[in-house]
Amino acid sequence: MIDLRLLRFFIAIFEEKNITAAAQVCHVSQPSLSAGLKQLEEELGGALFSRSKRGVQALDSAHYLYPLAIKLVEEARLLPKLFQEKATRQKLRIAVMPDLSQGRLAIFLKKVVAMVARLDLELVDYHSPADCRLTLDALREEDEIFFPLWEEDYVLCVPTEHEFSALKSIKAEQLHGFDFIECPPCEAHQQTIGLLACNNMSLNLVAKAESKSLVMSLVLAGFGISFLPDGLIEDEPRLEQVPFDGPRMFRRIGLCYPSHQSVAPTLATLVRELS
Repeated sequence: MIDLRLLRFFIAIFEEKNITAAAQVCHVSQPSLSAGLKQLEEELGGALFSRSKRGVQALDSAHYLYPLAIKLVEEARLLPKLFQEKATRQKLRIAVMPDLSQGRLAIFLKKVVAMVARLDLELVDYHSPADCRLTLDALREEDEIFFPLWEEDYVLCVPTEHEFSALKSIKAEQLHGFDFIECPPCEAHQQTIGLLACNNMSLNLVAKAESKSLVMSLVLAGFGISFLPDGLIEDEPRLEQVPFDGPRMFRRIGLCYPSHQSVAPTLATLVRELS
């Protein structure tokens, strides 16, 4: 490994073209500078300068080394400052649930960056350790605080060629017997099934999926119809949203964080700004 001090000696000699002048620039004695140059040449395996009574003349090898040495010495000089800047940045780790509206998520993240200066933001898998979770209020744990951010309405989604696609609205009883794709964790789906059951009607449950994105794939594939959050399908031109003539079904998205322990300083700043 090359000693940076030797590179500084080399740079001074290259620029001053004189051993004595270079020693003065480096605040060392001339013998020390000469010894340092000799050590550098030995480590690199070749001469860097030709010496004469007039001074020193840079060889081709020195011309090749000079820009590299300047770069290395400058990077080494800036290293403490870079580490200090990194250490003083505010850090925030958010675990993000799947199946969120990418457009609305982007709007939220843009607000976060604008509200928290010098932010190091990390988005991680939903089940990873984090300062907070971006999730549904229905998924809040008992020992967590939920801070609401936005709401998404559940809308009936059908392929553009489906017979329902031209309807201005649809009632629950009109869904009786239709092929339906269920997402078991979904409250909207359970509410719809309950509404029909009260009137001795039912959906034809043809498929199940564990996530909203998978439900959307099944609808697009023509397996059946389903209710999905409007934010999730806002950029999907192959689906039609049919207004539902019934109780409003929606989900609320926000930040969940522990109530029993001190909140990370960056998260506290963000919640305060959002409030």
